[in-house]
Amino acid sequence: MLADPRSHGLWECTAPAAPATTALSGQVTTRVAIVGAGYTGLSAALNLAAAGIEAVVLDGAEVGFGGSGRNVGLVNAGMWVMPDDLPGTLGEPYGERLLSLLGNAPAEVFDLIDRHAIACEAERTGTLHCADDEKGVRELRERARQWQARGVAVRLLDGAETCRMTGSVAYRAALLDPRAGTIQPLAYARGLAAAAIAAGARVFTRSPVIGCMQSGARYQLDLPGGQVLADQVIVASNAYGTGPWTTLAQELMPLPYFNCATPPLPDAVRRTILSGRQGAWDTRRILRSFRMDQAGRLVFGSIGALSGAGLGVHRDWARRSVTRMFPQIGPVRFESEWFGTIGMTADSLPRFHRLAPGIVAICGYNGRGIAPGTVFGRVLADVVRGVTDDAALPLPVTDVRPPGFRRARQIFYETGACLAHAAGERVKTRG
Repeated sequence: MLADPRSHGLWECTAPAAPATTALSGQVTTRVAIVGAGYTGLSAALNLAAAGIEAVVLDGAEVGFGGSGRNVGLVNAGMWVMPDDLPGTLGEPYGERLLSLLGNAPAEVFDLIDRHAIACEAERTGTLHCADDEKGVRELRERARQWQARGVAVRLLDGAETCRMTGSVAYRAALLDPRAGTIQPLAYARGLAAAAIAAGARVFTRSPVIGCMQSGARYQLDLPGGQVLADQVIVASNAYGTGPWTTLAQELMPLPYFNCATPPLPDAVRRTILSGRQGAWDTRRILRSFRMDQAGRLVFGSIGALSGAGLGVHRDWARRSVTRMFPQIGPVRFESEWFGTIGMTADSLPRFHRLAPGIVAICGYNGRGIAPGTVFGRVLADVVRGVTDDAALPLPVTDVRPPGFRRARQIFYETGACLAHAAGERVKTRG
């Protein structure tokens, strides 16, 4: 059955049920209020509760409603930025700290999954970054060199091995990163919520924060059904933020990303596509991502919103692309489709903010929310606990600065993706 494109699509259909939550009613007092029930907020709540600190999570919709429940499910190490460029962009010592944190982030995700027995189709078999032209090959070769110089066992595959591992002749090379893997992303978010609740955190859904003010020594967060009084606040809403911290949303350029999923493929076909169970994406300027779920569905995605005129354009392009990449499938049919929003920053790196004394936020994962969101949730928990001070952070404390020409760039990317998919051409989506 075709899912509503506004829903989580396949992930909603196949994830275990979310833990029971209710909307907040009345007044609640807590040590830390966390706004956003995605990876960052839930990871922060889990770490705080495990340390014996009261934490209340508030979400305007449901657990994992935003990007945490809509992404393709790749648990990647690092960011888009080349490893050697990070120290120059962030300065010392932040660049190397961030590389270390994010390089080890997938291991932390899979450790949490094991420790809390989260049923989320975890596959720790690496990911494949695929090059479709010589420029892409050069990019991957340099990326491999930089990671290998830091002792990371990434491996550059030639065209023949790439074809064997992906099941497609579309690519000339691929970078295999064994640190990475795939998960069912909504199931992981729900598992984090269940673990946080079991540790003592309280999670309220359908509870949007509509106001925040100082109330004595505490902050008062106003909601339709009541208030939360908190000593400290973590804002972890990223691209889906609303309410009193709209400046955070203005700092990010929202970029839509869609996914489509086939029905489970026959075993003979399934064994020819990503036989090593890696997830993959490519170096195309309008990038494509693809992976298999445990039932043998091919999940395929790219830039664009499945709404309005874009719905038919992107769906038809995805069907043509899958047909060209994997002709062994035969006629391509999608049983589920959905889309969400990526929060992009001008330099493709996340931001750490102190919005007021006792109010902290991290945002801007640039399409890599699973591993960074998980580890930054822990970092934020350590910050509000007083375990980590600003001097030891992996990111500098910065002011909120909206990117220049934000709306113009957003329109350019959305329109460019639509035109490119309609014409089968490529335009630049990063930079």
